[in-house]
Amino acid sequence: MAAVSGKVIQHVLVAHCCQQDRKLSTQYRKDCCIPYRHKLLPYIRGKLAWTDISTMQLRTFSKFNRGIVYCNAAPSATIIPSVDKGVFLKLQNGSDIRGVAVYGVEGEPVTLTEPVTEAIAAAFAAWLLDRKKPDPSKRLKVSIGHDSRISAQKLQDAVSRGLAGAGVDVIQYGLASTPAMFNSTLTKSEDFLCPVDGSIMITASHLPYNRNGFKFFTDAGGLGKVDIKDILERAADIYKNFTDEGLRDAERKAAESVKRVDYMTVYTSDLVAAVRKAAGNVERPLEGFHIVVDAGNGAGGFFAGKVLEPLGAITSGSQFLEPDGLFPNHIPNPEDKEAMRAITRAVLDNKADLGIIFDTDVDRSAAVDFSGRELNRNRLIALMSAIVLEEHPGTTIVTDSVTSDGLTTFIEKKLGGRHHRFKRGYKNVIDEAIRLNSVGEESHLAIETSGHGALKENHWLDDGAYLMVKLLNKLASAKASGVGGGSKVLTDLVDGLEEPGVAVELRLKIDQNHSDLKGGSFREYGEAVLQHLANVVNSDPKLQKAPVNYEGVRVSGYGGWFLLRLSLHDPVLPLNIEAPSNDDAVKLGLAVLAAVNEFKALDTSALNKFVQV
Repeated sequence: MAAVSGKVIQHVLVAHCCQQDRKLSTQYRKDCCIPYRHKLLPYIRGKLAWTDISTMQLRTFSKFNRGIVYCNAAPSATIIPSVDKGVFLKLQNGSDIRGVAVYGVEGEPVTLTEPVTEAIAAAFAAWLLDRKKPDPSKRLKVSIGHDSRISAQKLQDAVSRGLAGAGVDVIQYGLASTPAMFNSTLTKSEDFLCPVDGSIMITASHLPYNRNGFKFFTDAGGLGKVDIKDILERAADIYKNFTDEGLRDAERKAAESVKRVDYMTVYTSDLVAAVRKAAGNVERPLEGFHIVVDAGNGAGGFFAGKVLEPLGAITSGSQFLEPDGLFPNHIPNPEDKEAMRAITRAVLDNKADLGIIFDTDVDRSAAVDFSGRELNRNRLIALMSAIVLEEHPGTTIVTDSVTSDGLTTFIEKKLGGRHHRFKRGYKNVIDEAIRLNSVGEESHLAIETSGHGALKENHWLDDGAYLMVKLLNKLASAKASGVGGGSKVLTDLVDGLEEPGVAVELRLKIDQNHSDLKGGSFREYGEAVLQHLANVVNSDPKLQKAPVNYEGVRVSGYGGWFLLRLSLHDPVLPLNIEAPSNDDAVKLGLAVLAAVNEFKALDTSALNKFVQV
C-alpha cells in the first residue's frame, strides 16, 4: 500500500488504534493514537515522510510575513477510482456536505476521499466565480479552516489543491471555528488578506471521529441546499475529467500559492472587544468571575485563554480544551446528556459562576449556572429571548418546530415578544428570520433547541461563541452597574418559564425495504403517515391541531402536546411529546400509536415501549 500513497499507511495505523480504543481505556487512547496523529506527515516529494516533527513545530519553522505563513500543501495520490454522480449527491446533508473520511468503523467505507474532496473544492471555486464574476485581472481568495478531526490536515491539503488548480488564491487558517470562517468574508484587513471572497470550513460537527465534511460561506452567509446540490453536480463532472497531469499541476500550484494566516486572533479580539464595549469600555469587565469552559476536545478551547482571560475571568477547572479528533472524553454536543453532565460537574466541583460548553466547530453552545442548572434547549432560547427583547422590545423570536408551549407563553406573555415557531434546521430558522425582516416583521433572533443561535446584529451568523458573549455582556454590564450575584442575573431572566414534567423524543424508523412502501420513497410514505394522523386528530375532541404549523403534525391535548414530523434527511419520523405528567404523556403517545399502527413499514417499538403496550 505504501507504493500507492503514504497516507494509506497513516490511516491504517490510526484506524487500528481507534478499533482498539473501543476496548481499552482513555489513557490508551491518549498514549496510542495521539502520537501517530502528530508524528505522521503526508507524502512529500514522492516519499513517505515519517518524522518526529509535529505540525505545530513545522509551523514554527515557516516564514512569517505580516501574520502570513507561506507553506507547501501535501501532494495527492494519482490513482483515481471511478465515482458516479450519485455518490457525490449522497454526500449532501442539507446545507452541508458530510461523509466518511477515514477507515476504522466496520461497514463504513471512505466516501470523502482526497480526489473527491479536490473535485468538490474545484466545484466551489467554479460556483464562486460564476456568482462573483470578478475582473479578469483579479484572482478570488478563499479561506480554509478545520476543526480537530484526525482527517482535517489531509482534507485541508486536498481542498487547497482543488482551489489552487481552479485558479483561486488559497489561505489556510488551520484550527478554526465555523463562525470565524464566515467572519473572514466580512473582515477588512490587508494584513490578514481579508475580506476573502469565499470560505470553507472542514467539519462534521459532533459526528463520530471517522466522519468529516464541509460548510461553505460567502459574505451573504452560508450556502443553501440548492447551492450544495449545484456544487456536488459540478464536482462529479470535474472528477470525471481528472488526469494525472491535471492533478500534478494542481499540486504544483498549491505548493507555490498557499498562504497561512492566524485569523483566529482577529476573531477572538472582536469577541473581547464586544464584551468590553457592553461594560462601558472597561478593560477587565469579568474580573472576579469564575467561568469554566468545556470544549469537548473540539475547536473551542480558544475561548478560555483568548476570550475569558483577557476579560479578567478566572478559568481554572476548564476541561478538554486540547484538540483531539478522537473525542476521548465525551461527544462535543450541547444536546448530549453526558456532555452536559460533564460541564455541570466542572461548575459544581470548582464552585464556578458559570459553565460554557461548545460543539466541535463552535457554532453551537450552551451554559450552566452557578447552581448546576442547565441553560440549554428551551432554557437557552428563553434566556436569549429575554436579553434580545430587552434590547428590541416586541421583536419576533424565530425557533425550530420542537420548542415547548411553555416557551411560547414565556416569550409572548412575560417578555412581550412574538414567538414564530418554524421548521427544524438552523438554516431554515435563520432564513425565516431574514424573510420576516424583508416583509416588515422585525426579528432579531433565530435559534434552535440544538444550540444554533443567530442574531441580526451579528450578520445572522449561527455563532456559539457570540451567543455566549451575549451572556457575558449581561454579566459584565450587571457588574458595571453594581449588581452582584454571579450568574444569578442570568438565571433570574428565565424565571417564570413553564417547563414540562415529562419531555421525550422517540424515533419511529421507516423500513425502506418493506412491501408496504409499494416501491415508493420513504418520504412519500412518511407524508402519508402524517396525513393520516392529521385526519384522525380532526375527529378526536380531546386533541387540537396547532392553528399555525410549518412542519409535521403538532397537536395539543391532556395539558401537553406532541409533534410528529419527517426527518430532514433520514427515513425516520421523530416524535416529541411534552406533558405535565407521565400519565398525560402516555395518553398523547397512545393517540399517536392508534393512528399510525396500520402503517406496517413504520417501526413503533420505541413508542410501544414508552406507552408500555
